[in-house]
Amino acid sequence: MEFAPKIHFYLPDWIPVIGGTGVTETVTTTWIIMAVLIVFAFVSTRRFRDVPGPLQNVVETIVEGIENLTVQTMGEDKAGFAPYMGTLALYLLAANLSGLFALRPPTADLNTTMALSIITFISIHYYGMKAKGIGGYLKGFAEPIPFLLPLNIIGELATPLSLSFRLFGNILGGVVIMYLLYSVVPALVPVIPHLYFDLFAGVLQTFIFVMLSMVFISLAME
Repeated sequence: MEFAPKIHFYLPDWIPVIGGTGVTETVTTTWIIMAVLIVFAFVSTRRFRDVPGPLQNVVETIVEGIENLTVQTMGEDKAGFAPYMGTLALYLLAANLSGLFALRPPTADLNTTMALSIITFISIHYYGMKAKGIGGYLKGFAEPIPFLLPLNIIGELATPLSLSFRLFGNILGGVVIMYLLYSVVPALVPVIPHLYFDLFAGVLQTFIFVMLSMVFISLAME
């Protein structure tokens, strides 16, 4: 049984470096999600008014909700992280829910979740060094006692692994279970499993990933 992303097409051989590379459904679904989010952002923000309409109300609610969550989790002084966290949340939510539209979620591919986790990992250490200075930040790895230095380093290296595998495992598990259900009862649309594995689990995993990213970055800067 094959659960790896399928290759939709290959890039032409005449393209330098990447010619002949297979483009998987992870990539094509990501392109679709990007296009939908870009179009939504353009349509919903091009005509803002003092008296908002329904669509503007939705956009303002999303933006205010993300800003409030960022401030409550990271602190008032870190409100500048809201745009990144909002972008991350919107992409993850769309990716996790794409299974509802008969698409393979990009987050069911370890390449996607690992890439997002590495971005968070780099942000943790970059902003930690920026806030404390390189010397002060590196000194924290030897606290509370120097003996714990190796364990603290291992713990930091485990962060992107735990973030990526948690998201990947939960989403891929839902894909596998839904595939098995459709294989057993192809004429039946299992609505309740879809509601759990695609909707509930998708929203929950988005919230967990974004919250952990905010908490890890915030802790590194304190």
